Amino acid sequence: MGQVMQCHIFETNAGFCGIAWNGMGITLFQLPTRSAAATERLLRRRAPDAEPGVPPSDVVEAIATVRRYFEGEETDFSAFRLDLGEQDAFFRQIYAAARQVKWGQTTTYGALAKELGAGPETARDVGQAMARNPVALIIPCHRVLAAGGKVGGFSAPGGSNAKIRMLALEGVHVGPPPPAQQSLGF
Repeated sequence: MGQVMQCHIFETNAGFCGIAWNGMGITLFQLPTRSAAATERLLRRRAPDAEPGVPPSDVVEAIATVRRYFEGEETDFSAFRLDLGEQDAFFRQIYAAARQVKWGQTTTYGALAKELGAGPETARDVGQAMARNPVALIIPCHRVLAAGGKVGGFSAPGGSNAKIRMLALEGVHVGPPPPAQQSLGF
């Protein structure tokens, strides 16, 4: 990479997020935690050399978009420049495909693998890429589900529950369908 990395912690309706960038683009994003200290600790674990900095205009816009997202406003992160230079080339392909999954839509690990021209056995690789996503939300790994529309894993704070909450913000319900017959209440 060779670029100086800077970082910034900011508050949203869902908690404190962190973002890191260099001259090439956004390098890391930390999903919300309950405190600025917890977010900084998680961000530092992934980028120990990042220096606190004043975000440039494109990162300021990304931060504003993250805040709007957690307010429930439809957002699109696909235009933000990312620096995924240290990622495996196949993972970068997976991330590019995942960035095309829009607000309120979902796909599966297997469908993403198929979209890339790979067989169903590659679904595990897609899952690994999602688990190692350095910029969760900006690359919307929360929109990638397991087979049959099951939630699957989520390595962010709050695990699968955080994924379910994020999808709910977008109007997507995952999990078992509501019962067909309601209680009669007597």
